Amino acid sequence: MRYPNSLPQNGTIGCIAPSFGCNIEPYRSAFENAQKTWKEMGYKILTGPNCYEGSGIGISNTPELCAAEVNHFFTEEDCDVILSCGGGELMCEVVSRIDFERIARAKAKWFMGFSDNTNLTFLLPTLCDTAAVYGPCAPAFGMREWHPALNDAWGILTGEKRQVQGYPLWEKESKKDEEHPLEPYHVTEKKTLVVWQEGKSENETAELTVKGRLIGGCLDCLDTLVGTRFDKVAEFNERYKEDGMIWFMEACDLNPMGIRRALWQLKEAGWFRYVKAFLIGRPLCFGEEFLGLDQYHAVYDVLKEFDVPVIMDADLGHLPPSMPIISGGLAEVSVEERKTGRELVIQYL
Repeated sequence: MRYPNSLPQNGTIGCIAPSFGCNIEPYRSAFENAQKTWKEMGYKILTGPNCYEGSGIGISNTPELCAAEVNHFFTEEDCDVILSCGGGELMCEVVSRIDFERIARAKAKWFMGFSDNTNLTFLLPTLCDTAAVYGPCAPAFGMREWHPALNDAWGILTGEKRQVQGYPLWEKESKKDEEHPLEPYHVTEKKTLVVWQEGKSENETAELTVKGRLIGGCLDCLDTLVGTRFDKVAEFNERYKEDGMIWFMEACDLNPMGIRRALWQLKEAGWFRYVKAFLIGRPLCFGEEFLGLDQYHAVYDVLKEFDVPVIMDADLGHLPPSMPIISGGLAEVSVEERKTGRELVIQYL
């Protein structure tokens, strides 16, 4: 696994839009303020031609032009790290035109993004043996005051952080909108980890530590990749079977039934071979039921046969804050019992 060099002081940040661009508010103002903040910190910024585009369907531009931007920034552009401008809907169509073989031969660069960007943060490690960061997109760094999750993500890119842990509160409803593009996270809900283990109730005390290689992303995207020519998970699993896998996943558009179907698909495709634990983020459908099925049984009823810990409602995904996850990275994942409740700690190795 290739770990890219850290972002140096006064280094260059590249921004691309392989999914949505920053052509509308509040994303445009947030992105511009992020660039202002980075420049004040001493960094240089390179923006790709699609960063302010909105002419595509489900992505910033045509799949051909989005892929050309990706290929150029990873293999030719002189930047130290690459951040995505946003998530979207149809980055899978861009994947068909990305030159992964060329990227695998080029110097490794950190790429960071989440949601639809799973199409890169998952495929970079599984196809190119290059670690990536499942973390905030560029406009998030435009908020007036950085939440600790933003500091953690930045610390991963700069190499100053090797350990991250969960946060006490999460955001159920955002205050960020077109008129308030720089609003920080509106965290109001107490975070409570749910830990399922065979033979134990979800409320039973469960401290644990698992070491393995992190892999995963947005479930909506992962189940789209299953069975395509980009599905090289079996080979990835065999390469790193001595480490074992810690699968991290979260859901955006999927309701509880959709989550269950997607997990069944990944399971039946053999993706969870050598799994040692599952980290499941808060789904966007948090608290919803569908025909009597809730978010917990949607997951655990499918995954319990693996007889490994299933850690749910982790700080991961579309209900911020979200811990930065090094996709493809080797880590020690712990659940610790504290006075304030269970906490998830990830130590990158």
